[in-house]
Amino acid sequence: MIDAIEQFKANQKRVWANFALLENLTATTAPYLTRFAGIRAGLRVLDVACGTGVVALTAARGGAKVQGLDLTPELVERARENGRLLGLDTTFTEGDVEALPFPEAAFDVVVSQFGHMFAPRPEVAIREMLRVLKPGGTIAFSTWPPELFVGRWLSLMASYAPPAAGVSPPPQWGDPHVVRDRLGGGVRDVVFARQVMQFPVLSPQHYRLQMGENFGPAKKLFEQLDAGDPAKAATLRREIESLVATYFEDNCVRQDFLMTRAIKV
Repeated sequence: MIDAIEQFKANQKRVWANFALLENLTATTAPYLTRFAGIRAGLRVLDVACGTGVVALTAARGGAKVQGLDLTPELVERARENGRLLGLDTTFTEGDVEALPFPEAAFDVVVSQFGHMFAPRPEVAIREMLRVLKPGGTIAFSTWPPELFVGRWLSLMASYAPPAAGVSPPPQWGDPHVVRDRLGGGVRDVVFARQVMQFPVLSPQHYRLQMGENFGPAKKLFEQLDAGDPAKAATLRREIESLVATYFEDNCVRQDFLMTRAIKV
């Protein structure tokens, strides 16, 4: 089991390497999470699975003392470049949410935007996030509900390439009932809210092409199917375009997401 999990993580490092091309899109939702989490000047904040640092840097711009962590070295370096460009005093580290390299109770706030949900073992990820959070501190994250567009899209891809044994489906993190269960008795005052990311794109076909070229898991899946089963790849492309069309209006794809906030007891 451990070998399969470690192989999964090694693959994750590779497939997310080019996600920086989508950072301006995820930057649009970062302020929602920083406000929802109650981040303010002086607080010690950890951004888990920080990607290119859009949430971390949004928080740091408001005066918070921020550290970011991500599994993929290319994204960590991009986050550092972004921090230098903004002239912000931030620290970005390569690391694993399932083994956070920080002491207990090191942070006032721990956040993750569409990131920790891709860790293979939710119980390990949430245990680590709560471990490094001080008592009375805030944990907050944004995730994709399984019944809405991105959750359905991720599930569609998983139907063509089932995850390895022991790897939890990411959209489960968008179900409030599942989230409450995973947070368990270690938190109080659980609050949920919903927001929308509008993805500007000319057509469902353009969306499918852009995500297939720039979103790591989709890119890897299409490469595998195109090489081994072109007919199956073509079917998947049609199914994605059909799904996108359901959420496409005014040259945007509506991507609803869930935000969760809780206080560590």
